[in-house]
Amino acid sequence: MANPIIIIADTDEKYIAPLQYKFINDYFNNIDLEVITDKEYFDEYFSTPQNAEVLIVSEDLYQSSLKKHDIKNIFIMSEQMDDDATGDLNINRLYKYTSIREIFSEIVAKCAKELAAGAVEKKETQIVLVTSACGGVGKTTIAMAIADSLAEGYQRVLYINAAMMQNFQYLLNDDPPLNGTDVYAAINNPTENVYLDVKAEIRNETFDYLPEFKAALPSLGINYSIYTKIALSAKKSGDYDYIIIDSDSLFDDEKLNMLNMADKVIVVTTQSVNAVNATNHFVDNVNGINSEKYIFICNRFVKEKFNALIATEIVPKFTITEYITETEVNTYIKPSEMASNNVIRKVAFLIM
Repeated sequence: MANPIIIIADTDEKYIAPLQYKFINDYFNNIDLEVITDKEYFDEYFSTPQNAEVLIVSEDLYQSSLKKHDIKNIFIMSEQMDDDATGDLNINRLYKYTSIREIFSEIVAKCAKELAAGAVEKKETQIVLVTSACGGVGKTTIAMAIADSLAEGYQRVLYINAAMMQNFQYLLNDDPPLNGTDVYAAINNPTENVYLDVKAEIRNETFDYLPEFKAALPSLGINYSIYTKIALSAKKSGDYDYIIIDSDSLFDDEKLNMLNMADKVIVVTTQSVNAVNATNHFVDNVNGINSEKYIFICNRFVKEKFNALIATEIVPKFTITEYITETEVNTYIKPSEMASNNVIRKVAFLIM
């Protein structure tokens, strides 16, 4: 019996890559996967009769003539939220920047007969480090917005603010800081299961988060490595799909440990001379910066202002993946208000 044919067509290669990987990872040799990223090739490919079990196509490439082909299920990936029915039973509209897991699950559910889909194995917890090379770039706001966006996509998310002196709960409900003699005793002498010692103190606001400590780490006699230990312990528990670590801009041995253990690293910068120079220095001190592991974001972008990212005086040693404009994100917007922001959704999508 021939394998079912899956066609993914989108000129945005960065979008296709994780969806392609998901099909390969879950079905391996049990499907025939065709990936099309060139519009001319797409037009040529469908200039002759084609048959497939599933076609996943971007809205830009979709044309009504595709219905003439023998394609059992067509999924149109839309840039905009659109709940309107297409009028065709075999044509489905999906919001392009929903989580990759949610998109994949919906496709598999609707095409279960054609794909003979079995149970999808549970993915290992992913650790995402959000950091910056200097302060004042809006890193914490971005980190919590990504955590919220992932949680809105039905992911289980734990946010850990890894700062020497924490100051983040004003963006949430500003609950009291972490209290309890037993909890601080466990944190001061952590075991490899330290997450279980603090689990009862974790709070929720769309995503789960470890509350602020009642004072700075040096004042409490707590080593900065506690954040890494809690994250690794939480990963081992399997309670979460994603653990977001929002780290200081400092660069030391513990920061290197965080960079090494992270599955993805999001580096936040701005267009200022100071931020670009600092990010260049960061790149100089990290191995393998050009890998898919690293995502660089320019926050608070203003087109009319001087942009050191494209100035001739400075040559960035990194490539910006997404720009978040000043009007879209600012320090006082709550993470829950930012979860539906298209740029934030794209960044959340890229880490999956």
